Amino acid sequence: MDSKEFIARRIAKELKDGDVVNLGIGLPTMVANYIPEGVNVTLQSENGFVGLGPAPEPGKENKDIVNAGGQPVTIQKGAAFFDSATSFGIIRGGHVDVTVLGALEVDEHGNLANYMIPGKMVPGMGGAMDLVSGAKKVIIAMTHTAKGEPKILKKCTLPLTAKGKVSLIVTELAVIEVTSHGLVLKEIAPGVSVVDVLKATDAHLIVADDLKTIEI
Repeated sequence: MDSKEFIARRIAKELKDGDVVNLGIGLPTMVANYIPEGVNVTLQSENGFVGLGPAPEPGKENKDIVNAGGQPVTIQKGAAFFDSATSFGIIRGGHVDVTVLGALEVDEHGNLANYMIPGKMVPGMGGAMDLVSGAKKVIIAMTHTAKGEPKILKKCTLPLTAKGKVSLIVTELAVIEVTSHGLVLKEIAPGVSVVDVLKATDAHLIVADDLKTIEI
């Protein structure tokens, strides 16, 4: 499997029965395809509905039912549609248990930069600022590096989306928890060594005493 699927599958294991979950644009939307059997979560889309299902089978897409990124999605039994004001009332009101977002940079203080690179055209912040502030748990889904350069830094260099809000980082190399003591390396991918992860990371990592191999 490719790295994005690997990341999405591992994040899906973080979701608990009964969670209300918001999946950000891009890689995070893939998590909907891998929710474990027997785990019932309510997926919320910031463009105005709850009850998203996995991606539709090819040829069965409905152009009028899309997620916040414009991708076709399926709808689960009991889904509800509403306006943006209600959608962001859910987010800002603290009713989202988990949000999964992509990132350009994350640092060892749990700061997140994921909406712009100065000098480049970008669509805007979207709902990310609201999601990281309103959700109880913020999981970052991203590749560990970009063009060989670390994305997990001592300090973010890009404009911040939020300060100190990231709970967990999942990459194709590792699962890293953000704690009050710093970043704790909890799991590493099969075939990957601790040295590999440290070399690909700018931030200081605390290696957990009970370090595990990622299982998906």
